[in-house]
Amino acid sequence: MEGSGEAITAKGLEELRAELAELEGPARLEMAERIKAARELGDLKENADYHIAKEDQAHLETRIKRLRTRLVDAVVVEVDDDAQAFAFGRSAEVLDVEAGKSHVWTLVGPTEANVSEGKLSAESPVGQALRDAEVGSEVVVETPRGAKTYRVERLTD
Repeated sequence: MEGSGEAITAKGLEELRAELAELEGPARLEMAERIKAARELGDLKENADYHIAKEDQAHLETRIKRLRTRLVDAVVVEVDDDAQAFAFGRSAEVLDVEAGKSHVWTLVGPTEANVSEGKLSAESPVGQALRDAEVGSEVVVETPRGAKTYRVERLTD
């Protein structure tokens, strides 16, 4: 992951672009309609609907600005589909040896990470330990609850 920008998968970049398009298009139009409807309710000084809509609009514009910045800073990391290791952008079944529980994780950049969706940050302690680990290899990760051992069972993509 060279460069000073945000490491991201090609799929992650597509998701950012789709979210930005949604926010800049339909979400902005809906927000304008909410503000217009609230404005028609009368006195703006005591119009809670109007003030809430304006606050929501500010949050929307902040999110749009952040997404634009992320898109400018994004560095798409090419996935080596021929690699026989758990590399950035690849998916693998990983066994928590002590718990006997398997997880299917995709190694992604920190802003794409969402463990409940199976997206593990390559910069997290577990992600760093598993990065470039070959199938069958075990890694030990120090966690606040003690050492955990993980084994890469198979690549799933």
